[in-house]
Amino acid sequence: METASELGVEKGDSRLRWGVALMIVGALIIVAYGVIFFVNNFNGFYEMGIGHHQVDKTEAEIKAFSPSLRDYISHLHIAVAGLLASTGLFVIVLTWFGVRRGQLWAWVSAVAISTFALAAVLPSHYVYGLGTAKHLGGAYVAAVVFFAGALLALGPVRRASARS
Repeated sequence: METASELGVEKGDSRLRWGVALMIVGALIIVAYGVIFFVNNFNGFYEMGIGHHQVDKTEAEIKAFSPSLRDYISHLHIAVAGLLASTGLFVIVLTWFGVRRGQLWAWVSAVAISTFALAAVLPSHYVYGLGTAKHLGGAYVAAVVFFAGALLALGPVRRASARS
C-alpha cells in the first residue's frame, strides 16, 4: 500500500486530517439520520420533527382510510432510510480511501454526491411545509460540518493532485 507522501500528500498535514475528520463526521450524521428514519417507521411512523402541525392524520387514521396507502408510505420510509445510510457510507469510503490520500477525484465525488443529495432533498420540505428545525436541523448540521471539512481539505488535496 502506498504511503501518503507517495500519493502526494504532505505527511502530517493538519488541514487535510481535520478536513477529512469533519467530512466523515458530517457523513456519519447522515448515516445516523438513515437509521433514525428506519426506526421511526416502525415506532411512531412519522419522521423526526414531523407532527400534527405538518400532517393532519395519524398513522392509525391513514391505515383506517387505506391500509395500502399506509404500507406505501412505510415502504418509502424504508427506501429513504436505506438511501440516506448508503449515501453517507459511500461518502465516508470516498473520504477515507481517497480524500485522505489527496485524491482530487474522490474529493470532487464526495462533494458532488453531498451537494446533489441536499439539492434534491431540501427544497420540497419547504414547498410542503415540512421544513421544521427538528426535522431538518441535523441535516443542516451535517452539511455545515461536511462542507467545512471539504473546504479545509481542498487546499492539501489540490496541492497533492498538482504534484502527481
